[in-house]
Amino acid sequence: MSIDTLGLREQKKRETRQAISDHATQLFLVRGFDRTTIADIAAAARVAKMTVTNYFPRKEDLALDHHEEFVAGLARVVAGRPPGESALAAVRREYLAALDRRDPVIGFTGPAFARMIADSPTLVARLRDLHEQREQALAARLTAEAETTGGDPVVARAVAAQLAAADRLLFRDLHERMLAAFPNDDDETADALARALAETARRVFGLLEPAIGAYAVR
Repeated sequence: MSIDTLGLREQKKRETRQAISDHATQLFLVRGFDRTTIADIAAAARVAKMTVTNYFPRKEDLALDHHEEFVAGLARVVAGRPPGESALAAVRREYLAALDRRDPVIGFTGPAFARMIADSPTLVARLRDLHEQREQALAARLTAEAETTGGDPVVARAVAAQLAAADRLLFRDLHERMLAAFPNDDDETADALARALAETARRVFGLLEPAIGAYAVR
């Protein structure tokens, strides 16, 4: 099989995955997550039910399709921080940048999507689990760094817990603001939310500065 053929096949897979995700999101917003079935999604995307589950083993993954990026996000930011930057500074910098680009990974999903999540106990539980995994990934990263420098792994996990708690609080705050804005979903609403969250984020991360601002400076 030629490289071109492999490339086309991978492109086709990406297109199919995206089409399934797009149709699922539309159905979830109209019918609600819990009332939409895999069969409904397969019919809308014109694929077999098995195709849907091959791409998305869990139904929740169809709604939270950035879950892998979300789980790895904090650890990735800390791992990629430049020399002279602490773990706290890296997380704060990336959060504010994510606000600027209206990144759905931090919860910038729009009021309608926020309402859909809030109305589904299944998705609320799945988000809670993903936040736990996000903290664990960050803790693993900081612990690995601590072990190479002779640091205390318990302290590393404590720092990860504080950063993840701030991140989780900001995610919840944005979600609640999205719900309060429902059903308004326009650029003006998004800009107002981003400004409000940026100010809140600076205060929240500022509270952590005295305790962990100098921790894990690369």
